[in-house]
Amino acid sequence: MKVLVVGANGQVGKHLVQKIQSHHDIEAVAMIRKEEQASYFKDLGAETVLVDLEDNTEKMAEAFDDVDAVVFTAGSGPNTGPDKTVMIDLDGAVKTIEAAKQKGVNRYVMVSSFDTTREAIQGAPASFAPYVVAKHYADDWLRRTNLNYTIVHPGILTNEDGTGQVQAAETVERGEISREDVAGVLLAVLENESTIGKEFQVVGGSTSIKDAVNKL
Repeated sequence: MKVLVVGANGQVGKHLVQKIQSHHDIEAVAMIRKEEQASYFKDLGAETVLVDLEDNTEKMAEAFDDVDAVVFTAGSGPNTGPDKTVMIDLDGAVKTIEAAKQKGVNRYVMVSSFDTTREAIQGAPASFAPYVVAKHYADDWLRRTNLNYTIVHPGILTNEDGTGQVQAAETVERGEISREDVAGVLLAVLENESTIGKEFQVVGGSTSIKDAVNKL
């Protein structure tokens, strides 16, 4: 399986590409925005494609040639304004969904926010609400497609080393999870076709990633 990692230069994306490149049956294509980001992935033996999430859908679709699945790990980041949140976390995500449909890439895994319900939007602080709104509508757009999707809702992200242990279910109590463990969950989702059509929340826990994903 060849997997396009959107947002590969982000922290979750880098962990995911590393894990994929160590897998015997999966290989990564790292979608990056700047040429100077390519050397990291080439050192891992991964292909790279240079595409900006603010490009049009036709340009973006070029990255989807000869891939079997896509994982959207991109985000505008905490230091940008609501304008970039809309352009990357909403419009960028929707364009990748449309590009996948256009190129016949049926497997799509979305990294979302922990809670993207309408209630979460209403209860979010003003500074965070635009992000929740963006993820709410990106998730909804994906659900309305015929793609073989999975939506992953991680808890509060940390840079701690991964433990390989998580708690995953349709709803769990809010908590922390390392970015490395999120990447491990994404890899397990790609390996497990029973996750198609499902979405779940995931935080640190006491169950191995593989077992937690198998039980969803």
